[in-house]
Amino acid sequence: MSRPLLKVIEGSPRRTGGGEEARAADAELALGVARGEADAIRALTQRCLPRVHAVAARLLSDRSEAEDVAQETFLKVWRKIGLYDPERARLETWVTRIAMNASYDRLRKKRDSQFNGDAPELIDDAVSADARLTGEDALTRVRAAVAALPERQKLALELCHFQERTNIEAAQMMDVSVEAVESLLARARRSLKKTLARDREELIRDAAGLQGSGREL
Repeated sequence: MSRPLLKVIEGSPRRTGGGEEARAADAELALGVARGEADAIRALTQRCLPRVHAVAARLLSDRSEAEDVAQETFLKVWRKIGLYDPERARLETWVTRIAMNASYDRLRKKRDSQFNGDAPELIDDAVSADARLTGEDALTRVRAAVAALPERQKLALELCHFQERTNIEAAQMMDVSVEAVESLLARARRSLKKTLARDREELIRDAAGLQGSGREL
């Protein structure tokens, strides 16, 4: 279950886990996938697909592209499963890292395309004051604030809060230090607080304007 936004902004306790038994289970599952065993392939897909899709969707801000990345990720997993080393990372961590790299590749291609002169997608900002006062728009603003975070901050937030990974696990997936993950999370929380505080002030100003004009809220 995803954490409430307030908990995301304020932070949360860490989890711990793993061990020799988990590594042995990962090695056995990877071996089954390498052999083409249907049960192993199904088990790995069921275990990793939700997190793969969530990471891609958070990074790309596009569920359709996230589905493409998920498909691309598992095609690469089937081809490269022989390279997996259970002593270096959990199997889920290894698969998620492949998804992250695929997502970053897509983001780089998008930036290159825009740099080469393709017109960026235009977003209509002409939203009425009435619409901005609805609960649906407030949720949209929260999602937009998260989506607007830098890629690595957004990913750290996704792994540690929305997927409830430990800081250590997130560091392994992102191939950075635990301290770097903690720094990314702190910067993400500060940015969200600042952005959402600005939005709250804007909503209050809009409401005051509507009341002054005699219109119903």
